[in-house]
Amino acid sequence: MKPLKLIPLAVVALALTPGLGLAQDAVAEVAEAVETVAEAVSGAPAEQTAYILTTLLFLIGGFLVFWMAAGFAMLEAGLVRSKNVTMQLTKNIGLFSIAAIMYYLIGFGLMYPGEWWIEGWLGPLFAVTSLEPVGLAVEDADLGYASVGSDFFFQLMFCATTASIVSGALAERIKLWPFLLFVVILTGFIYPMEASWVWGGGWLDEMGFSDFAGSTLVHAAGGFAALAGAIVLGARKGKYGKDGSVHPIPGSNLALATLGTFILWLGWFGFNGGSQLAMGTVSDVTDVSRIFANTNAAAAGGAVAALILTQLVYGKVDLTLVLNGALAGLVSITAEPLAPSLTEATLIGAIGGLIVVFTVPLLDKLKIDDVVGAIPVHLFAGLWGTFIVAWSNDDASYITQLIGFAAIGAFVFVVSFICFTIIKAVIGLRVSEEAEYKGLDVAELGMEAYPEFGKS
Repeated sequence: MKPLKLIPLAVVALALTPGLGLAQDAVAEVAEAVETVAEAVSGAPAEQTAYILTTLLFLIGGFLVFWMAAGFAMLEAGLVRSKNVTMQLTKNIGLFSIAAIMYYLIGFGLMYPGEWWIEGWLGPLFAVTSLEPVGLAVEDADLGYASVGSDFFFQLMFCATTASIVSGALAERIKLWPFLLFVVILTGFIYPMEASWVWGGGWLDEMGFSDFAGSTLVHAAGGFAALAGAIVLGARKGKYGKDGSVHPIPGSNLALATLGTFILWLGWFGFNGGSQLAMGTVSDVTDVSRIFANTNAAAAGGAVAALILTQLVYGKVDLTLVLNGALAGLVSITAEPLAPSLTEATLIGAIGGLIVVFTVPLLDKLKIDDVVGAIPVHLFAGLWGTFIVAWSNDDASYITQLIGFAAIGAFVFVVSFICFTIIKAVIGLRVSEEAEYKGLDVAELGMEAYPEFGKS
């Protein structure tokens, strides 16, 4: 043990030993000396320490959420057919990169009060993100929160996640460039605008709507955009028969899909934990640990619920539904991962898992083709997670939660539907029937994810 750590222990020992005759004022003097030494060793006052730790929380949480981009890529690559894998991977790296640029140019400034330093006709359309200068002096820093760079980096990851949700639902029949054009609109305008209603101090925040880490603002919003795209785009050829029958189209690699799910599970700790938005006190860091534990419990509850229900309903366990059950549990707890107990978090996640098992076939009955189950996971479980906030959070209202969900859902769905419809009319949205048959890898990109396997 280091000598500095022994000092407080020595103080406690002396204070608890009457025989030594140490006076109370002497104990206080020693304790004050210990605090002075500790502050000198840390090299920063408490306010600076809080700033440093919160900034660190954003950076760590941000790169954990960034890792979710890899999770989405692997999940989608595993759940599409082998002839479309390269397209999904291209879409995922493309959408993340576009989100990074659009959120820097427009989104971050629209979502939060920003420094709009471009004047003239561009006006408020371009609220370009401005970082602190290199080598920021302590006296020039805003020590009440965190660095702008860390805040921007963390919030960007949520924006990119919203776009990732859309990618999987529209797989195997959408053209690359029209999809990426929609990503420009989604990440630059649609997501920042609706998210500002709550996290930017907008009208839903004033109403009392609560969404801790984005069950509605991120996940349901992505689900509504995906729903609009799926309706405009139509189902894959051969998915539904004229008699109303559903023809399952298995994915190419369940190992990749499972890997993607575990990566998303890992990234979610940053997604929810970083949304505490502070780590400079004992209370804050303890709350972060509580969020981690509840997030994990909800994922486990969703997976186990889907595991049991698929056995009961289908007579065999369906791995794809179990994977989506875990993800639905994570979406369900995202609106309020702090307040519930571990038992409550597990139950919230479990009901999310049940919702997925029941809503996947519901979409098929409606002939809405969602390749990876993004709409059940993110939209329907997002609704559940948003609504149930009031169960454990006394400051929330069930009615207000539903109003907020409906407002954001209506805005995202309508605007997305209009955008997809315009794109379809102007430049086309869907690949040809021949290209769909050949696979988008060859038809759109001229390369295959598994060339040796295909030729064998």
